[in-house]
Amino acid sequence: MCEVLLTGLKIGESARWHEGRLWLANWGTGQVLAVGLDGTAEVMATVPTTLPFSIDWLPDGRLLVVAGPEGRLLRQEADGSLTDHADLSRLGAGLNEIVVTGRGDIYVNGGTDFHPGAGEAPGFVALVRPDGTVRRVADGLAFPNGMAVTPDDATLIVSESFAGTLTALDIRPDGTLGGRRVWAPLPGDGIVLDADGAVWTPGWTEEGPACLRVAEGGEVLGTVPLDRAGFACTLGGEDGRTLFVLAADWRMADGFEDNLERLLTGPETGQVCTARAPAAHAGHP
Repeated sequence: MCEVLLTGLKIGESARWHEGRLWLANWGTGQVLAVGLDGTAEVMATVPTTLPFSIDWLPDGRLLVVAGPEGRLLRQEADGSLTDHADLSRLGAGLNEIVVTGRGDIYVNGGTDFHPGAGEAPGFVALVRPDGTVRRVADGLAFPNGMAVTPDDATLIVSESFAGTLTALDIRPDGTLGGRRVWAPLPGDGIVLDADGAVWTPGWTEEGPACLRVAEGGEVLGTVPLDRAGFACTLGGEDGRTLFVLAADWRMADGFEDNLERLLTGPETGQVCTARAPAAHAGHP
């Protein structure tokens, strides 16, 4: 079972290890937090949105924030102010997760419709190049969620929550994507890669919610039981082998809107918990 590090979150999302602390987006408060290994939290940015948003960093260290409902990609400047990094307006609202590659290319996904029509998969991945150009590079995704890029910048893995798969796409030299395939036939949310090439993802077992360590092909290599649903995870700590899981009281019997309303306006059930992992963090984010 995970050891609780921090409580009192609305919904923690977009777990990232950065500069010696766990960073996360606290939905419903508009805040980006940095959390020390002693559980002390500091507000690093206040964002003009409620949900969804996620975070990553440019190669020069500036924070990027996806303001999902507004369809904006924001960049934090040295004085703490937020400005638009690129014009994503033609992609539409409903943006979700972000990951920045080692080359500085930015992938943002969206099209996260809670109630798509039968057979419809409106999700997409967009590429933002360092020169600011924006283009869609993948379509037909079923509610794209967390993303990770392999250490060689050759593969993007996307959680397709409504398809119940982790999907891999080859990253071409120009940042476009191809070679789409099922990486593992398991659902995922906010994911992270480890040095053995496995993916950690929040998920479920017959006993209940858990964070799963999954090999390419779908073999479950390990599980960390949770007492509430996981939303995102990352690896960090001094040796990169501390697993951080963001969890909250999501009720599978309730609808999406009902869960979000309760979690964002009711009791603060969100928490961060930790466990030891067999391999260190790898890739991006």
